[in-house]
Amino acid sequence: MPPKKKGGKKKVSAKGKKSPGLVDGLSTEDMSKDQLEEHIVRLREELDREREERNYFQLERDKIHTFWEITRRQLEDKKSELRNKDREMEEAEERHQVEIKVYKQKVKHLLYEHQSNLSELKAEGSVAMKLAHQDHHTQESLLSKDMRSLRVELKEQELANEMVLKNLKMKQDEERTQQRSDFERQVKEIENKYEKKMRVLRDELDLRRKTEIHEVEERKNGQINTLMKNHEKAFSDIKNYYNDITLNNLALINSLKEQMEDMRKKEDRLEKEAADLQLQNRRLAEPLQKAREEVAELQRQLANYQKDKTSLASTKARLKCTEKELDDLKWEHEVLEQRSQKIQVERDDLYRKFTAAIQEVQQKSGFKNLLLERKLQALGDTLEKQEAQLNEVLAASNLDPTALSTVTRKLEDVLDTKNNAIKDLQYELARVSKAHNDLLRTYEAKMRAFGIPVDELGFKPMECLVPGQAIGQGPAGLVAAST
Repeated sequence: MPPKKKGGKKKVSAKGKKSPGLVDGLSTEDMSKDQLEEHIVRLREELDREREERNYFQLERDKIHTFWEITRRQLEDKKSELRNKDREMEEAEERHQVEIKVYKQKVKHLLYEHQSNLSELKAEGSVAMKLAHQDHHTQESLLSKDMRSLRVELKEQELANEMVLKNLKMKQDEERTQQRSDFERQVKEIENKYEKKMRVLRDELDLRRKTEIHEVEERKNGQINTLMKNHEKAFSDIKNYYNDITLNNLALINSLKEQMEDMRKKEDRLEKEAADLQLQNRRLAEPLQKAREEVAELQRQLANYQKDKTSLASTKARLKCTEKELDDLKWEHEVLEQRSQKIQVERDDLYRKFTAAIQEVQQKSGFKNLLLERKLQALGDTLEKQEAQLNEVLAASNLDPTALSTVTRKLEDVLDTKNNAIKDLQYELARVSKAHNDLLRTYEAKMRAFGIPVDELGFKPMECLVPGQAIGQGPAGLVAAST
């Protein structure tokens, strides 16, 4: 598209074209050097713009000319193709007319043959129809006679069947009543028969139970009598045994008294021998101590051997248990490895989807932020231009104070609305930046929860910082106002 022109400058250029001697209400002779330089700059800008438009329109003209040439060549090609198609259609039409004439001749011959065959077939068909009509009349009369006879037979059979059905129903009712009475009688007989069997069986079982109880009581009494006899015999044996022991003890006491006297004599002798033995014992104390130490060491080794033997057996048992547990753990390890591989694949898919979503959100938020910044910048530029133009207009117009106050009031209202729009845009920019930062934080928290370090991303996510805007840590809808 061609470059757009601004309204103010376009009006000035139009005025200059209409009255080339006046610029902004002043003639070129009354203008100062600065005003002339500004006027020259404006004229150069308009000249550059007109040159750009001329170049643009020349390009458009060249494009249209090339398009026209291309379409003209295409039109000529299509016209030549159309002439060829017309020629082919004329040739095909001629061939078609020749074929139509040939087929008309063939159709005439076929119609003649058809008419001749049709007349022959009509004659044959009329003769055959007469014969068939006569046969049909004869067959119809025969069939009507047969139908009458069959109707009479059918009525007779229906009457006979009704009589047979009545007789069969009567017989069936009689047989049913007789069978019901027979079945009731048989049921009563069976009930009586099995009641008698039940009574006989109950009496037999009572008698068997009584006999078994009597036999059990007899066996119990016999066992009690044998136990009493055995107890009396054992009591008499124990009584005799203890009597023999007391007699033997008295004899033993007497013999022990005699032995005590002998022992005293032996004790005196042994004291003398003990003194001698103490001397020998002192001499043999050292080798005895060594022998005791060796015995203690051997006993300790024996105890350690037993402990080692028991610990070896327990270790073998624990080894079998641990081997079994190891097999179970290997199986669980394989299952967990398969599950971990599956979870890693799911994690990679989630990671890929999450990174794609993050990049898309970053692109969208960056593009939105850029649009909002450009919008703010454009609004600020337009506001500055409008303020400058307004100041120039107010300075040049020399209005009265009341009109000036109304104009300034309206201007302030317009400025307030523009400032509110700018604040809303700034708030929207801060909210979008806050949402972007919150998304980055949740993304990093999810990655830490899945055990993925942030450094493995391959890029560092950038947080959005809005100048002059305080962004808090709350939800994305709650953004602090600009201070």
